[in-house]
Amino acid sequence: MPVRLRLSLHGHRNNRIFHLVATDLRKRRDAKPIELLGIYDPRLGLGQEHKTMEWSVERILYWLEKGGAQPSKTVVKLLEKGGIIPPNSKYHSRPSSPSNPPDGSSEAPPPSRPPLP
Repeated sequence: MPVRLRLSLHGHRNNRIFHLVATDLRKRRDAKPIELLGIYDPRLGLGQEHKTMEWSVERILYWLEKGGAQPSKTVVKLLEKGGIIPPNSKYHSRPSSPSNPPDGSSEAPPPSRPPLP
């Protein structure tokens, strides 16, 4: 079963929190998760300087290493900020290499459009 680490949306409008969950890749965003791994509150409370993220590092590493889970792009950013995965790890998307050489010699001209009547 393909597993993905993603954020699940909870709470009322203008008062959202996100749950970091391990879920089946084929199910919708707010489907019942396999396991709850953390809670992310993007709002700042009174007197807080940072947004809060509570998570179970052991379980996240289990799903990444042994479970073969693929994290979403947003989860990769949060895990990198939290120091759970290193920058430029295998979970970061790699930019595709350009098919044209960098010297620009094989650039094709833009397609011409027929004139308007």
